[in-house]
Amino acid sequence: MSCCTDKKCVSLHPYFKVKPGKMEALKEVCKKLVPMCQTEAECLYFGFTFNGDEMFCREAYNGAVGVFAHLDNAGATIGEVLENADLIKLEVHGPAEELEQLKEALKDLNPTYYTLELGC
Repeated sequence: MSCCTDKKCVSLHPYFKVKPGKMEALKEVCKKLVPMCQTEAECLYFGFTFNGDEMFCREAYNGAVGVFAHLDNAGATIGEVLENADLIKLEVHGPAEELEQLKEALKDLNPTYYTLELGC
């Protein structure tokens, strides 16, 4: 499935600053998250990239329903990520109607929303 304007694809773009001395512990948590996400039917992709002491989670889901399923499945483990890294920025990208469904659930994370208008 591709993330096009005629789809419901929602991508999350969380950026983290790894706490001093916590990189290895964080990577162990990430190793637990990847197989968890592989079981999610609405997960389009999920993975981690690193740049020094910063981590980025590449993730996309088939609509808001996919994001909610991910939060239900991995919510407790996401808490473990936050024990080892600080969330410094969260972007949420997708069609307006999908973003609207997520605003209440994500409000405490102070995300920036980007509305998909053009693309293939």
